[in-house]
Amino acid sequence: MSDRFSMQGRVAMITGGGTGIGRASALVLAERGADVVLAGRRAEPLKSTVAEIEALGRRAIAVPTDVTQSDQCQALVDAALAEFGRIDVLLNNAGGGETKAIMKWTDEEWHQVLDLNLSSAWYLSRAAAKPMIAQGKGAIVNISSGASLLAMPQAAAYGAAKAGLNNLTGSMAAAWTRKGVRVNCIACGAIRTPGLEEEAQRGGYDIDMIGQTNGAGRIADPDEIGYGVLFFASDASSYCSGQTLYMHGAPGPAGV
Repeated sequence: MSDRFSMQGRVAMITGGGTGIGRASALVLAERGADVVLAGRRAEPLKSTVAEIEALGRRAIAVPTDVTQSDQCQALVDAALAEFGRIDVLLNNAGGGETKAIMKWTDEEWHQVLDLNLSSAWYLSRAAAKPMIAQGKGAIVNISSGASLLAMPQAAAYGAAKAGLNNLTGSMAAAWTRKGVRVNCIACGAIRTPGLEEEAQRGGYDIDMIGQTNGAGRIADPDEIGYGVLFFASDASSYCSGQTLYMHGAPGPAGV
């Protein structure tokens, strides 16, 4: 019986690949046989993840990239094709944003959040879809947030950007699925990432307290999202496109 979760012979390109969900997803995909192209602004975390992937017996390269710039996104795709000759998976994971009251945001900050969380996926998906369509197969996975599905006044800009990403997922899926490129999305609840830990430090609270607001009673580890990425990246989800999966540990506190 064939293993639909196998990533043997495939190349995955991952933004925000040095830490958190990006790093964890890279390792999950590499464990299943994928070679990996890692992108991010900081070179050192990327190099560290490359070393971890190579220790698993897979190939990996790090391409420092500012994904808010369309020309750098195209250069990333070009670098992946030059090294591996193909791109089978794109994980649009780069993202983030501060939490503060709506009236405290500047116009520049608003655009920065939209560029990082939404424009980056627009630039990279269009660039990566071209070789995927040419080879007749590919998978794009977007990392969204529960903030995209909720009214969160302290995360209004971030939530709006991620809601846009959910919708963009469906539109791209409608455009490209018949051409062989599936596009899906994961809306994450609270995940134990460096970004959340920094936010908790600034806010003066314990991130584990966030977990008490959902039915699971805890926040997730990054690799738990990585296995969701594996599902959408692999042939296990061959009949799934245009979907947003909310991975968040149940909607509210457990009952009695």
